[in-house]
Amino acid sequence: MPGDVQVRPIEGRGDVSKFIKLPFRLHKDSERWVPPLIMERREFLSPKKNPYYEHADVQLFLAERDGEPVGRISAQVDSRWDEFQGGKDGIFGFFETDDDPEVAKALLDTAAAWLKERGRERMIGPMDFTTNDECGVLVDGFDQPAMILEPWHPPYYGPMFEANGYGKAMDLWMWRLEMGDLAEGTQFHPMIHAAAQKVEGEHGVTIRNMNKKDLLNEVRAFTNVYNEAWGDNWGFVPITDEEAKFQAKNLKPVLDESWCFIAERDGQVLGAAVTLPDINQVLVKMNGRLFPTGWWKFLTGRRKIDRVRVFALGVLPEYQHLGIAASFYIRHIENTDPDGIMWGHTGWILETNKPMNSAMEGMGGEVVKTYRIYEKDL
Repeated sequence: MPGDVQVRPIEGRGDVSKFIKLPFRLHKDSERWVPPLIMERREFLSPKKNPYYEHADVQLFLAERDGEPVGRISAQVDSRWDEFQGGKDGIFGFFETDDDPEVAKALLDTAAAWLKERGRERMIGPMDFTTNDECGVLVDGFDQPAMILEPWHPPYYGPMFEANGYGKAMDLWMWRLEMGDLAEGTQFHPMIHAAAQKVEGEHGVTIRNMNKKDLLNEVRAFTNVYNEAWGDNWGFVPITDEEAKFQAKNLKPVLDESWCFIAERDGQVLGAAVTLPDINQVLVKMNGRLFPTGWWKFLTGRRKIDRVRVFALGVLPEYQHLGIAASFYIRHIENTDPDGIMWGHTGWILETNKPMNSAMEGMGGEVVKTYRIYEKDL
């Protein structure tokens, strides 16, 4: 008979490796799960490299049975979450386990106890580490591909949270858009076309592609738009300049200038849209490693990517009436190629965001995935 489950804080580089590599064993037989780059995950979890640690207290835990890792979880207290969301929330993330209720309970109870010791009154998650990162657990759309920044989870995770007393805090919707159909005008709402046509001629706004050679300044401009445009959203915490630089550094190898747009008028950036080629189509063949052959698969595989994922699209609140978002939509359509990228996913949209969900519906979109963030009083 297997032994009891033990949950302990991780200690040292070896435990970090166990924490990162556990999903490789748990999901090795899944057709949907995509191995992350181990090197990138190690940097992301490093207090010396990830600026998230500058304003958050984080503890990573491993669950073990007979000395072997069988589950993992993080617990974090984020001062910026307290500042912008209020209350005394504790956050959990990076949840992974076998289909074992005992392990799930031990992980959640351990994270809850750690947060309660630090004066937290509610536990919310999963977030890896914030809503600006991968967040939520997949509760619908298990047959869909795991795209960049869209993790795949087995169907038993959601019921595990619910069995331990966690309820829904918010659902996040992923919309699929068939670019080919939109380009032919078969589903695209004419009001979006009309709004986009006024942007440059009537309102004097210029839409240009982002310049990777000036990435630092482009990131600063994007960060300002991002923080202003998303400021009122549920669960949003503005990203710091250092976090934006860190994220840009990680995404730079993936960024394609032709899918990144800046809206300007009189030298002022009014809006930005960043869409990423789905690099998961390449990562799935690399097993988490660049060497010895992963780098070659990365370089050659990029040319075969046929789908994208919107990372962020926003406009400063005082300029949202100018039709800039509509113009961004049109630019995405103009980028489609019958021999290349023809469809994609939007970044997640809150189930309560009626204007954005209506816009996606007006573009002929379909909700194909739902990620859920759970909560529980401590």
